[in-house]
Amino acid sequence: MTFAALAQAPDRRRTEAWLLALVALIAVFGYVYTGLSMTGRLPDGLVRFAVGMVLVALVPHLVVRRFAPRADPLILPVAALLTGIGLVLLHRLDITYAATPRLKMAPAATGQLVWTGIGVAVCVAVLILLKDHRLLQRYIYLTMAVALVMLMAPAFFPGDTFGAKRWIFIGPLSLQPGEFVKIAIAVFFAGYLTVNRDALALTGRRFLGVQLPPGRQLAPIFTIWAISLLVLVFERDLGTSLIFFGVFVIMLYMATERTSWVLCGLALATVGAITVGSIEPHVKGRIEAWQNPMTAFTPEGRAAGLSDQLGQALFSFGSGGIGGSGLGQGHPELIGFAGNSDFILTTVGEELGLAGMMAVLLLYVLLAQRGFRVALTARDPFGKLLAVGLSGALLLQVFVVTGGVTGLIPLTGKALPFLAKGGSSLVANWVMVALLLRVSDRARRRQEPARAAGEPKAGETMAP
Repeated sequence: MTFAALAQAPDRRRTEAWLLALVALIAVFGYVYTGLSMTGRLPDGLVRFAVGMVLVALVPHLVVRRFAPRADPLILPVAALLTGIGLVLLHRLDITYAATPRLKMAPAATGQLVWTGIGVAVCVAVLILLKDHRLLQRYIYLTMAVALVMLMAPAFFPGDTFGAKRWIFIGPLSLQPGEFVKIAIAVFFAGYLTVNRDALALTGRRFLGVQLPPGRQLAPIFTIWAISLLVLVFERDLGTSLIFFGVFVIMLYMATERTSWVLCGLALATVGAITVGSIEPHVKGRIEAWQNPMTAFTPEGRAAGLSDQLGQALFSFGSGGIGGSGLGQGHPELIGFAGNSDFILTTVGEELGLAGMMAVLLLYVLLAQRGFRVALTARDPFGKLLAVGLSGALLLQVFVVTGGVTGLIPLTGKALPFLAKGGSSLVANWVMVALLLRVSDRARRRQEPARAAGEPKAGETMAP
């Protein structure tokens, strides 16, 4: 191995350390600015928040430096920055909710900081214990069995929350298993498609210029389609169904490079959405609210008790303009109890404007881009597909949440990754970060000896 190859790992970690220091400064500055803007004094718990952000930045960096020294240097800082922004927004919302007792909202920022610590601890544990991501390939069927049990478990718990059954309640604690299922299905599909890729890609018949998949190989996609419909019908969870099915179609296309799989997936998704939307009252109600978001402000809408959340969200985005009203100067309380969960993005749009909202969305795009870059550098098919699946799941969840609160698609009720209140979502997303770091480190470890031996880089050819 050349000296340049040996020096690359410390350079990556040095870059990561500087970025994490900047992330901690940005988060602490936002926390202080919010307190001064809304109350005119330094916020309570400033020291606790500052120490927490330093630990969020420092602890995983030290672990990555020791156990994954060649990992991508941007994944961890972007995840930490999104987490810090989320904590600042929740602190800002806590101040408003405390001044609006009619909403009966409990403070969320402190609990989210605790869940952040738990998520980082789980991320660290995965990096230390999982030496090679390919070990997961040995247990794909067990992983999928556990995922299906977790996915269906909320249907057997009494009651629902805000119209959907997506939580498991254990005493005072609640768990949203769908957040972990998206990781499990990415692991399963990566292993399954690695083994069956040739059969899915090289067989089939052509029809109207499109090579259709063989009937025998269509069984997996029909199975996933049926499971997604069952989730919609029994748990009324539109967001999880979209992510569950979408991740499979994305990974199937990446493994086979056949457009016919995408066409089949879109056709099945359309049929399923139309069928369930016409017969399931909760999903049908969300579609009607999406089609007519301003009906809630009419006398008929008020008499019927229709929710005005989507209409208020659109007003928030409109009032924010380009630069926003300023952090702490908006009115997220008008949206009600959902302001710190699936509607937290409206606070960004109103107070930081279109510029701030685009910056947040670009952070998600950057995190997904680094995941896709990891897939390009990975040499093993399982690692490639796993990185694609995890990055695709992140983008799909951001899309369904952002599309819902902006009126592009019906509301799904999913939590915005890293930003919104929710311990399950936060822990699951930090597990995703750990897996991407592990795949990235493994890919670089295999790539550097090859370069030192004179093999070409990706995209290069050997000289004749």
